[in-house]
Amino acid sequence: ACLTLMACPHHSFLLDHQLLSSRLSPVEQPHVDKLNRKSLYEDGDVVIGGLFPLHYSPVSSPLTYNVKPTPNTYNYFSARALRWMQTMTFAIKEINGRTDILPRLKLGFHIRDSCDDIPVSLKASFLLANGQPEGSKGNASQDEAAGLGCEAVNRTVSPVIIGDAGSGVSMALLRSLGSFHIPLVSYFASCSCLSNQREFPTFMRTMPSDAFQIKALAQLVRYFGWTWVGVIGVESDYARFAIQLFLQESVRYGVCAAYTHFYPVGPSHEHIEKLLNVIQVSTRQVICFSFLDILREMQRQNLTGFQWIASEAWATSKLLWENSASLLKGTLGFAIQRAAVIPGLQQHLAALTPSAIHRIAFLAEFWEETFDCRLNGSANAHNHGLGSQQSRTPCKGTEALHDVYSPYSDVTQLRVSYNVYKAVYLVAYALQDMSNCKAGEGPFVRNTCADPKNFKPWQVRVANFSALGEEVNFDHNGDPIAYYDLMNWQTGPDGSLDLVKVGFYDASLPAGSSLSHLSECLNFASQALRSVCSSSCPPGSRIARRKGEPVCCYDCVPCAEGEFSNTTDCSRCSGDTWPNRARDLCIPKTMEYLSYHEFMGVLLCAASVLGAAVSLAIIVIFYTYKDTALVRANNMELSFLLLVFLTICFLVGLLFLGKPSEWLCRIRYPAFGISFALCLSCLLAKTVVVLMAFRSRLPGSPVMKWFGAKQQRASVLLGTAVQVIICFIWLLTSPPHANHNTDYHSSTIIVECVTGSDVGFWLVLGYIGVLACMCLVLAFLARKLPDNFNEAKFITFSILIFFAVWVTFIPVYMSTVGKYIVAVHVFAILASALGLLLCIFVPKCYIIVLKPEKNSKKFLMQR
Repeated sequence: ACLTLMACPHHSFLLDHQLLSSRLSPVEQPHVDKLNRKSLYEDGDVVIGGLFPLHYSPVSSPLTYNVKPTPNTYNYFSARALRWMQTMTFAIKEINGRTDILPRLKLGFHIRDSCDDIPVSLKASFLLANGQPEGSKGNASQDEAAGLGCEAVNRTVSPVIIGDAGSGVSMALLRSLGSFHIPLVSYFASCSCLSNQREFPTFMRTMPSDAFQIKALAQLVRYFGWTWVGVIGVESDYARFAIQLFLQESVRYGVCAAYTHFYPVGPSHEHIEKLLNVIQVSTRQVICFSFLDILREMQRQNLTGFQWIASEAWATSKLLWENSASLLKGTLGFAIQRAAVIPGLQQHLAALTPSAIHRIAFLAEFWEETFDCRLNGSANAHNHGLGSQQSRTPCKGTEALHDVYSPYSDVTQLRVSYNVYKAVYLVAYALQDMSNCKAGEGPFVRNTCADPKNFKPWQVRVANFSALGEEVNFDHNGDPIAYYDLMNWQTGPDGSLDLVKVGFYDASLPAGSSLSHLSECLNFASQALRSVCSSSCPPGSRIARRKGEPVCCYDCVPCAEGEFSNTTDCSRCSGDTWPNRARDLCIPKTMEYLSYHEFMGVLLCAASVLGAAVSLAIIVIFYTYKDTALVRANNMELSFLLLVFLTICFLVGLLFLGKPSEWLCRIRYPAFGISFALCLSCLLAKTVVVLMAFRSRLPGSPVMKWFGAKQQRASVLLGTAVQVIICFIWLLTSPPHANHNTDYHSSTIIVECVTGSDVGFWLVLGYIGVLACMCLVLAFLARKLPDNFNEAKFITFSILIFFAVWVTFIPVYMSTVGKYIVAVHVFAILASALGLLLCIFVPKCYIIVLKPEKNSKKFLMQR
């Protein structure tokens, strides 16, 4: 499905008075002159000019330049335009009968047929502006005046003209009449180019600018998802301007043109075929047009399944329905605001007296066209010339308008007629403002006022007013605020056209709510459901533009890592969220840390608790056998302290499990460093005591008194104090803290404890290494002590295991991330603590529990 806009100004020509006269016999000519009225005139203090396209669709004749060109003829007479003309006369007569507006001023009118053709319209406008009837040169002779019937030779000049219907014709008139500052009030010219007050300062209108309609059309096609549209138009400045405006506006709503095609005015069969080929090849199903010949050709070729979008020019044109109902069913279109009723207009339209019909050629032609008969003495000529006119049977005199349907008497869709009505009132209220002006308070030079009976054309000013209870407001460009009815063409029970209002567009509302109240009773063409070049990208993907193609044609590619999409483009998820597998929704990122509930955490937790339990069990054994030789010989106090500190080391591993927090991170690393410093300080004190005891050879040597119980405790505290100072400075300067790390896994938040200061962490670890090295050196020096008592070799083995664990820990720690680095750290703590526990205390427990015979002083002193 797609939308195609078609803009085509009507072209028609006036049947020349002299041509008709030349074809009639001399006897008939005076009578014909009287009937062939090309204008409608009524005198008044102010005569308002009027231009209406009563004829259209020209029959062109080639120019040979050998003979005088024949006058233009036309194909059709517009009963609809005749209703517009009659609405103007009705409004003027209504104002003249009112006492609240212009009570001391009588309005008149001078109305001419413009044929919607620029040359004819220009000629008619100058006749209105100079007040002379066509064909008069100065003062006409008495015979001429008699021949013209009631048409006076000199008429009152029209300082204001209401017209014309077409924008192109109006622009031509303004460029001519603008030099004379004559205001032109249009009731149907909608081109937004006319809003340029610098170029057209004397232009006013009661028809909304096309700029509003274009916005309404763009919002409509976007509302239904028709983003791939075709655009066709006639070769004219007006069409090109309107289509350009539509293309610019549609881009804002993501609507693209599948094609843009222009065809000439009065297209030939080849032009129409070419246009239909473009439409068919592009397989578009939404089209907007305003040219009848295209409909006929589509009907002939049985081209169906198109959704039509109508502009206000034909959105309520019932005449198109008669021969193309199957094509036009489901049409959507914007129509200008409709007046529910204009009181008295229907009676005015129906009040056609025989004298008026015979006297005014417009009415005579309408009567003959409507009833397909010939009035006695009528000067009306049909499109095929006088012969066709004479072939009609004479009218019987019993014809009545209520017996037939005619756009002239149809007052159910008073839209353009309502604009004509408002245009008359616009002029009337401008004159009323002149009448109400007080001397010295006027808007002109020196605060002067204009005389409503003798004013200059440029003194007419547009102002807001009220008509039929409705406020008519204008913007800064002099354009009325737009209000459109959205009409849907539906088939009535009897097969006739049923125009159903299914929504409206109000330009005074905010942009998001201008197109409102779309009804659920919309009736579309059967196949016109979607109109897109590329379907909307599914969630989790984004649009990738195709090079060299419109923006509506694209490919869909998946969103990049860390991005999601639920509309048309990808967006990055926030820092703590991540797209799901479909990438259409951001979900909270997975929190990763070493939990008590996962398998690895359970194992490490069990190992920590088991290690602490074993340490406590050994304490119980040592306490139970504290009086035995083995326990007493192994420095019982330091052994108990070492077992307690090892129990703490095992339990410190539990601080590395669970979700890190600020306080947990600040406790974790100092507890680790201080607990191992306590253990190694105790080992160092035990090794020194053993070494000094066996190195002191002389009896009564004072060396051991320097390594008494107090000194041993002091050495443990001193060795630990250094670690405490390091940790204290670390906590004061740059303490460890919890951190959410997303650098390694974008979809995972690693909740970890960062050291804060790498220097502080490595100083803690380095000091532990220094204590371990001192223990290893002293234990190595004590390696040759008596075997039955030699605890130094067990210390050596335990320190070697300690070194092996922590030397391996360093590269693994540097290359591991997330919860695994925590597991490595806990494993190193447990392995090193377990190595100390097993190497130093398990052999002693073996002797105490299983080999009690060796737990004697005699056995220990054998060597």
